[in-house]
Amino acid sequence: MTVTTSGEGSKIRLLSANVANKIAAGEVVERPASVVKELLENAVDAGATRVDIVVTAGGRNLISVSDDGCGMPRDDAIMAAERQATSKISDVDDIEHISTLGFRGEALASIASVSRFTLRTRTRASDIGTEVTISGGKMQDVKECGCPEGTTIEVRDLFFNVPARRKFLRAYQTEQAHIRNTFVLQSIAHPNIAMSLKSDGDYAYRLAAAETLHDRLIDIVGHEEMERMVPLDWEHAGIHVHGFAGIPSWTRADNLGMRVYVNRRPSSAPFVQVAIKEAYPRLEDTRRPVVYLFIDLPPGDVDVNVHPTKREVRFRRIGDVREAVIGALSAALNRSGAPMPALHQPYPPSPEPVWPDAPPPQQFTEPRQGESGAFAGPSTFRMPTGSVPGAVPPVRPDPRFQFDVPGSNTFGGASAPVQPPAAQWREQDEGVVVNMPEGAPWTRFRIIGRIAAGYVIMETDGGYTVLDPAAAHERVLYGELLAISGETPDASQRLLIPQTVQLEPLDADRIEKAIPLLKEMGFGIEPFGRDTFKIDAMPGPISETPCEAVLLDTAAALEEAGAKRGKDRWKEEIIAKAASRAAVRTSKPLTREELTSMIVRLAGCSMPYTSPGGRPTMIYTSTRELDRRFGRG
Repeated sequence: MTVTTSGEGSKIRLLSANVANKIAAGEVVERPASVVKELLENAVDAGATRVDIVVTAGGRNLISVSDDGCGMPRDDAIMAAERQATSKISDVDDIEHISTLGFRGEALASIASVSRFTLRTRTRASDIGTEVTISGGKMQDVKECGCPEGTTIEVRDLFFNVPARRKFLRAYQTEQAHIRNTFVLQSIAHPNIAMSLKSDGDYAYRLAAAETLHDRLIDIVGHEEMERMVPLDWEHAGIHVHGFAGIPSWTRADNLGMRVYVNRRPSSAPFVQVAIKEAYPRLEDTRRPVVYLFIDLPPGDVDVNVHPTKREVRFRRIGDVREAVIGALSAALNRSGAPMPALHQPYPPSPEPVWPDAPPPQQFTEPRQGESGAFAGPSTFRMPTGSVPGAVPPVRPDPRFQFDVPGSNTFGGASAPVQPPAAQWREQDEGVVVNMPEGAPWTRFRIIGRIAAGYVIMETDGGYTVLDPAAAHERVLYGELLAISGETPDASQRLLIPQTVQLEPLDADRIEKAIPLLKEMGFGIEPFGRDTFKIDAMPGPISETPCEAVLLDTAAALEEAGAKRGKDRWKEEIIAKAASRAAVRTSKPLTREELTSMIVRLAGCSMPYTSPGGRPTMIYTSTRELDRRFGRG
């Protein structure tokens, strides 16, 4: 093909090496955390047993990564920062069988082109090391130096010669959170390597080499989280899936808890996340499981050359990988007692009533489902005499929102048997009628009882209303949390015993930024060490809610909101919505008195008809509509 220039001279020219490296740096070096990732992966490939990282000012001023790996001789040290210089591959066929983390030969060249770069290295066979200094991609000096075995790379003044890129870096605290997150990802992938991270003079992590992944995870996330995990170990078609999976009640509101590693490389593959969700029981709304999933397979079966940062991978046997992931999770969750989802299973019929004059009911023990599908131990169902042994018992509604006919003390716990129709109607006729003030959706109401899935039936003005207690409760708490924002400390409820909550680095960063607002909303919260917070007070409406659930939901909600600026109180609304969802998800069964109180408070909300997320709280059917459907005049 011929390229013409209409007589104006050639417009196509080769870019200089300096410009090309800066462009490549834009793909490889997104932010300081990208530098940490690339240098840490090089250290792993060098056979290091220890890696020490030092950063200052969120990585803007300094990123130093030292390892005790194999080191480099002088000639290799000079070549290492040249573009397309690599020791990992020699021809195109090698790309199909990559077993190392790095191989492109672009990382060091890209980093050196946008920083003041110093490399010091020494092999075990040499008594003297080599120091290479590069500034903005230009070689400044090469000399001998004294240094320990291994390699140390210092990256100073990142993006000093690309002011547009430097301007778009986030606050120091945010960049440090991304660096900590990158460190955590890599340290989980390589538990056998001792690693440390020092940030602005203080150690964020000091991890000794661990014998097992379980030990490394305990060092990072703590014993409490690991108690919510079950081990994975499964093999299918030469694909080994191992790691840990959270029980179905241990979830997040985002995908950050799903950590996937392919041949020890932190990776993303959308279909793997889909497979994870398929393996779990149906979780509440948009909740996502927490997993540390390792997929090991032959290098030839996975393409890691898809993305410049090697963040994404492509599998050649997608079906086998999917089957291996689902098989591993299904087996592990079944061993934990968690119920597995049934495809296209019809909703079971309601149980027949147990009449007072019937013989004593049989006891049938079956695992029950708790929060978000979690296994919550055995529960005894009351089955009528004559039930077929081994028959599938009716699925019980969510235990947090079970409501029985008037006369029982607790709406949600064990209740008195259902009465025959005549006696039932007599009890309903004698039920408590609650009169409401002007402006409420109804002037009075009377709770009749509940139906399957925990919905409550109420008699209201001119008809009846079906109430979703979970959505209604969430709306009530949301309104009350918004109302107390900026009020006096009386809106807070002091905790008998202060709680400490440790979060992932990015979650901790979001919460720390929101601390002033959280305090205005009634939280007593203070930083308490690395990514940890002490909570000694909670807003009154959610004072009995686990602090960890509230902070995790709040962090996820703030991240999802991004830079939204649509309303003056958008952050208060997001925090209130997250807190109310966490409170409802972890609440205990409501007593009859609590249910009545909640309905009264719902009537006083500015928008009682939907939850904060837009789900309806109630559905009203008028007597006139019933008459029409039944053909009455």
